[in-house]
Amino acid sequence: MARLDSWIATYCPKLSRDQYQITSPETSDYNCFSWGAEEDDRWWDPTDPDQYWPDGVPKELTLEAFIQAYQTVGYAPCNSVELEPGFQKIAIYTKDDGQLDGGQPTHAARQLPNGKWTSKMGDLEDIEHELNGLRGFYYGDVAQILKRPVSS
Repeated sequence: MARLDSWIATYCPKLSRDQYQITSPETSDYNCFSWGAEEDDRWWDPTDPDQYWPDGVPKELTLEAFIQAYQTVGYAPCNSVELEPGFQKIAIYTKDDGQLDGGQPTHAARQLPNGKWTSKMGDLEDIEHELNGLRGFYYGDVAQILKRPVSS
């Protein structure tokens, strides 16, 4: 926990210790992008040939490629971060790289049924947090919200 607290204090200074809750043990089995898709048994990375990336999706660090990757598991673009009954949402963060392509994806967070968000913090723990808490110099800003129907 001390390692996560230190990491967050450095890279997510808008997120104070009382604004997040640790919800899992530390692991390097998966990352934030796979966690966004509710997968905790593999690491999603389009640039690493030893990691998972959905078939048929361009292997590039672009917002469009990540949108396409999440479309393979049922997500579609939407415009609202608000909790919407019957749907699960994810937020893709990008850091402005000066290009017109929406920036390079840096993080994904998944909305929980209580309206808060869950994130896998690199190879550290998962946390529950407010969406705005991760915005800043390290992750950038939310560039796209996606949603998919919740299975009943």
